[in-house]
Formats: sequence, C-alpha cells, structure tokens
Amino acid sequence: MNNHASLDLSVNRANNSIHIKRKFDADLKKVWQAWSDPELLDKWWAPKPYHIETKSLDFKEGGRWLYAMVSPENKKDWCKADYKIIKPLKSISWLDAFCDEEGNDTSGKPNSFWTIVFTEDNGTTTVATTLRHGSITDLDNMIEMGFKEGYEMALSNLDGLLSNTE
Repeated sequence: MNNHASLDLSVNRANNSIHIKRKFDADLKKVWQAWSDPELLDKWWAPKPYHIETKSLDFKEGGRWLYAMVSPENKKDWCKADYKIIKPLKSISWLDAFCDEEGNDTSGKPNSFWTIVFTEDNGTTTVATTLRHGSITDLDNMIEMGFKEGYEMALSNLDGLLSNTE
C-alpha cells in the first residue's frame, strides 16, 4: 500500500485554478508511462464504477487523446485532451474539453487547461497537477461536478496499477 496516498488539493479562486499533488511509490518512468500509454490510461483514468475507452491517442505536441467516460449503464461521455506541451519525463500540458465522438466541442461543461509536472526523489514520484479555468463559474462547475472526488479515485486507481506492475 502506498504510504504517500494522501491528496494535497487547493483551490485558488483568484486565478480560477485547482492544484493537486500526489506521491506514488514508483519510479518516474513507470508513472510517466501510465500517463502516456493508452492501454494504461484506460486502466486508471476513470473513477470507479466508470471506465474509459480510448478512441485515439496521439501523444505528441499538437496531438490529441480522444476518449469516452463510460458509465456502468454503458452511457458514453466524450472528452478530449489537446496536447500543447510535452517535455518527456518532466511535464504534460493539454486543453481538456467535453466533445462528441468525433472530437467536436460541445457546450455546457467547463473546459480546463491541465499542466502535470512529474518529479522523482529516491524512487518516489510526485505528480503535481494544475487545472486553470477561463472563469470562476467554470471553476465552480468543475468542483460541483465532483472533480476532487473523481480525480482522487482515479489517482487511487493509478496507485493500484503502479503497485501491480513491474
């Protein structure tokens, strides 16, 4: 069991952002792979009882990850991550949006700009995530949609995945 499992989350309403830090008992390469390999992402990204299905992933700057969040009733909510900056083994930035199955934007739900920074210290990897939103309303909507609980569950799934792979 990961002895670093606590989630450090703060909200900065002045700049419409959410900040999360989580440590993992795994080396940096293993954690990075879990964020960049579609087969691994499909195993941990969604909070249970949901799962995700990746339709496509082009993990490069200018590339896109298109996936569906699938409910236990098999209802699919489509999302995309448009990769803006990728610094291998250091950071990933993307614009996250809800969309249709073809990746076209849909309205009504907040978009967010994600930056994930990876650092390793003696075999423990820290993942620091920042989500920036265009407005305080979008930030509040993200929180009301259960972002904290969902992301915490997803990171727990990642913890389990990392501890079960060699």
